[in-house]
Amino acid sequence: MKLTIDGHEAFIATGGRDFDGALPTVLLLHGAGFDHTAWALHSRWFAHHGFAVLAPDLPGHGRSEGPALKSIGAMADWTIAVLDAAGVPRAHLIGHSMGSQIALDAAARHPPRVTALSLIGTAATMTVGPDLLKAAEANDPAAIDMVSIWGLGFAAELGACRAPGLWMHGGAQSTLRRCAPGVLFSDLSACNAYADALSAAATISVPTTLILGEKDMMTPARAGKALAAAIPQARTVVLPGAGHMLMAERPDELLAALAG
Repeated sequence: MKLTIDGHEAFIATGGRDFDGALPTVLLLHGAGFDHTAWALHSRWFAHHGFAVLAPDLPGHGRSEGPALKSIGAMADWTIAVLDAAGVPRAHLIGHSMGSQIALDAAARHPPRVTALSLIGTAATMTVGPDLLKAAEANDPAAIDMVSIWGLGFAAELGACRAPGLWMHGGAQSTLRRCAPGVLFSDLSACNAYADALSAAATISVPTTLILGEKDMMTPARAGKALAAAIPQARTVVLPGAGHMLMAERPDELLAALAG
């Protein structure tokens, strides 16, 4: 569906069913340079198991209009504006990578609007290497290669996609190439600059699950565990052998952790 938020049209996937705000709502937030298609399996499962689903393309991503937002705080406020536009008082926020920072910040800034958190491929800080930032700023295709290679675990190199006939690297790169110039750099810069995760974590009082990849090279599991330690009564699930892009690498195990 499409909603108007801050004067721009935003595309919101609903998991293949019409949105019903009377149901408990899950809102899924994608990572840097990606869009709602990252949640193809998970949004559909929730929509067909008693939940209303909102899986937005952030501004400037996918099918959403507007310039990319420059900070995690701005994206967090925009996320709450999605709830307002959809007429939803509260939602379970699920975020991957940059999306996990957005979800955490939204829960800290707007606590009455969040029922639970699921933070995937997350960490207390998400430092972005200077080579990746430089390549992204120049719109150099090498930035896409870096994100794909560092983001996917070793099994992806062997073609171990769970969906027959699909290629994990090719899928990730195809999505990243659809970004307008400057969007990936804007996202990575926002992640690199976000320094409020630990202070935000200390304020969280809703049920929180962190789902981490054991072999994640972008947000190492030890960094995710450091964030978990700052969130009262957080639950941590580590997926053995997995890298950063858990929705593609371990879709079934991720779904089990989310549903649990």
